[in-house]
Amino acid sequence: MLPRIECTVPVFRHRRHSIMNWWTNLRALWPGALRQHITRTGLAYSGTIVVVAIVAVLSGNNLMFLILAAMLSILFVSGFVSKLVLAGLEVDLLLPPHISARRLVRAKVHLKNLKRWMPSFSILLQGAPDSGFEGSLYYPVVAGGAALEEPIDLFFPVRGRHAARTFSLTTRFPFGFAERREMVSMHHDVTVYPCLDPRPEFQELLHAVTGELEAWRRGQGHDFYRIRPYEAMESARHVDWKATAHTNSLQVREFAHSDDRAVLIYLDLDVPRTQEAWFESAVECTAFLAFHLAESGHRVRLRTQDIDLMTPSQGDVYTILGYLALVSPRRGAPPGDPDSESLLQIVFSADPDRMALLGWGSSSKARGQHAPHIVGPDAFSPLLPLNGVN
Repeated sequence: MLPRIECTVPVFRHRRHSIMNWWTNLRALWPGALRQHITRTGLAYSGTIVVVAIVAVLSGNNLMFLILAAMLSILFVSGFVSKLVLAGLEVDLLLPPHISARRLVRAKVHLKNLKRWMPSFSILLQGAPDSGFEGSLYYPVVAGGAALEEPIDLFFPVRGRHAARTFSLTTRFPFGFAERREMVSMHHDVTVYPCLDPRPEFQELLHAVTGELEAWRRGQGHDFYRIRPYEAMESARHVDWKATAHTNSLQVREFAHSDDRAVLIYLDLDVPRTQEAWFESAVECTAFLAFHLAESGHRVRLRTQDIDLMTPSQGDVYTILGYLALVSPRRGAPPGDPDSESLLQIVFSADPDRMALLGWGSSSKARGQHAPHIVGPDAFSPLLPLNGVN
């Protein structure tokens, strides 16, 4: 008996697997089945119809046939009304102008009922996996010709251009026999900037850069900068005697440096395949530095093998972020020549030694340049494989 049992179970499983494959192929040939599935209530109601039909046929009772006809009519009416409820619904997504990866973005869903003569009931709106919306919205009723707006939170895991988002509209109205679903695709070209969230390596580099810029601004210009305490071995030429009398301690005047040169960020696009994860970190660090330096009032210049952008003369910082959202490695592209006009240079390269040999690693004190920061693969950890460009 044992061998027969061991042989029977695999055969049964094989037959069950074949039946499931047949049912899946049948549903693929019938598009309507993909938008509707029977609920437990619908299964119970269908089973009741089968029982009533058997009783009516076996008994020949006209009352049972009338009951069967009424039950079938209710089933057909339910399917028709369910389809009518979802018909004429228009969904639109209102997005903010600037979106950063891996940050929750506040957007609005606009749902409009184009049927002026009939309301829609019990509507559930959900986002597909690629839509960036992981929650759901429930609308008990949408009046005929009415439009509703609801705030939602969107999440985009990677930078890049996102063209389409898919949402589903679901209803079980009126009797809950079936759940009908309609997929709605919205085509909006949305550019998602690199993630601007701080990381310890990014903040450390930003603090070093801002410290050098702050020291440079305290120059011998003519614009008043601030009053600060006197430091040892300083000249008494700029002592502010009025402030000294008020505070009972020596105070000196500081003046802002008249030089207004930009901070150059160079992103080397010649990156081997083994360093693509680091390249994503370099892109995010470039975006992080450019955004915060521009927000602090500094002029920022971004150079790659493709472009040369300066803020604010050639656009704001979002012009730079828009480029960084779509940038990708260019293997074999030689890096550009070193810059001699910028105040401070930050270089991101997968081969720091090559950049140093090209002259990026040297500074000119005669031109008032600070020593450049060359950031290589060892400067910070790469991102997880989840992140990248869309």
